[in-house]
Amino acid sequence: MERESMEFDVVIVGGGPAGLSAAIRLMQMAQEKGQELMVCVIEKGSEIGAHILSGAVVDPIALNELIPDWKEKGAPMNVPVTDNQHWVLTETGHKSLPHFIMPPFLSNNGMYTLSLGNLTRWLAEQAEALGVEIYPGFAGAEVLYHEDGRVKGVATGDMGVARDGSHKDSYTPGMELHAKYTLFAEGCRGSLTKQLEAKYDLRSNSEHQTYGIGIKELWDIDPAKHVPGRVIHTQGWPLGNTAGGGFIYHQENNQVAIGFVVTLDYENPYLSPFDEMQRFKTHPEVRKILEGGRRVAYGARAINEGGLQSVPQLHFPGGAVIGCAAGFVNVPRIKGSHNAMKSGMLAAEAAFDAIVAGSNGEVELTSYEEAFKKSWIYKDLYKVRNARPALAKFGAKWGTLYAGFDMWMNALGLGGLMPTLKHGHKDNEATKKAKDCKPINYPKPDGVISFDKLTSVFLSNTNHEEDQPCHLQLKDPDVPVKVNLAEYAGPEQRFCPAGVYEFVGDGEKQLQINAQNCVHCKTCDIKDITQNITWVVPEGGGGPNYPNM
Repeated sequence: MERESMEFDVVIVGGGPAGLSAAIRLMQMAQEKGQELMVCVIEKGSEIGAHILSGAVVDPIALNELIPDWKEKGAPMNVPVTDNQHWVLTETGHKSLPHFIMPPFLSNNGMYTLSLGNLTRWLAEQAEALGVEIYPGFAGAEVLYHEDGRVKGVATGDMGVARDGSHKDSYTPGMELHAKYTLFAEGCRGSLTKQLEAKYDLRSNSEHQTYGIGIKELWDIDPAKHVPGRVIHTQGWPLGNTAGGGFIYHQENNQVAIGFVVTLDYENPYLSPFDEMQRFKTHPEVRKILEGGRRVAYGARAINEGGLQSVPQLHFPGGAVIGCAAGFVNVPRIKGSHNAMKSGMLAAEAAFDAIVAGSNGEVELTSYEEAFKKSWIYKDLYKVRNARPALAKFGAKWGTLYAGFDMWMNALGLGGLMPTLKHGHKDNEATKKAKDCKPINYPKPDGVISFDKLTSVFLSNTNHEEDQPCHLQLKDPDVPVKVNLAEYAGPEQRFCPAGVYEFVGDGEKQLQINAQNCVHCKTCDIKDITQNITWVVPEGGGGPNYPNM
């Protein structure tokens, strides 16, 4: 069966904040200029917002520009930050850092704490009202090219393919979506974006990306303990010299979003980010907040942490990379959605101008890159460019002190005097061999405050069609046992927050991949020591179904 095709002016791969902001801006400009424009957004989740996971404390700066009357239009941003705290934890105690020692641009005044998934759903409504075509449940599985090498569009994945590759009775071939320009808004570690970076050498003038993993839960807590708008960030325990920390955001309806982030350049292969999160919740101060409450949702997602040094070339023949696919997260501010949205808006403006000028994709969107370098995104990232590499270079304690000094220099207008640090190793390269590290004995979950992986995955509403090709592909099936298990104690069984990877067997071990558990965090694609695991999209609609994460 041949694939059918559809023609658009712009196709956007990914229905998150960046992709939807790009779609909205395109249609706004079309209306302003009296132009007809056909814009399509495809989203691999079963619905818009199904795969969106973030803390989240949102800076409304981009939304103010995109939809100035967002309050009147009912955007789900109802809880302004009212109290900002930063705790340094020991195993049994904590110290609260005074707010005045923080650089001013780290303040959360004027920010909102909310479900980014719900904001994304609202953005989709605004996009559809402007005439954008949105297709959830369709994963971008393949980049299509013109004969001259330009991107022509994407093909969605085939449906109804059995695990052995045969076609089931329900087989339907994917659809080809052709466009003058294709914008890739796949989020952190996008599978197609990886291919584009390699094909067009988009990292020739930038450093590699570096990452963290964020693990998040939603809790309904005792109303007497709920303080709407209270935002707490933590550092220190339970991590040693590994960088990372926790967050507790008091959101709407007596809910708190609680999470833990671990940088993925940690050294000890015995470390389990999931279990660090569970241990974090047992801290006396954190337990006080959660006791008497009920956990209602769980999820995990990799986070771009490379900052300005790791932003690749943003344009290529026939398209551009936007949002977290490019890596615009401001790590010290623990925010990225504002930059993602603005990047989508800038790319949309460049694409619109090119199309109106008569381009069918022949003109590269260099004006997008130029606009980025003049934008507040660039300024936002420049101020904190040394924060993350300082942690990698000097460790959690001294790196934090260096980063704080560097950010204060930027706050005082002296940031240009500080050298720009490099990231050094890639995250997978940082892992030490098991013989050089101590095993970590994590406490058994109590089922009240702390939980196991499978119970947690159940709360993510993750579902995949079971009889389909495994979307977690091994380049060499022998490597997990002969290298990862033999030399590194099998770290994939610990770095995955969903119990996807297990070494099984009484005698000679084998790696078992429980792909149906996958929450699409992409950690395996990043942290696997030999880069033997490749994450590709499963059948469209598969994965987590986050309600309001």
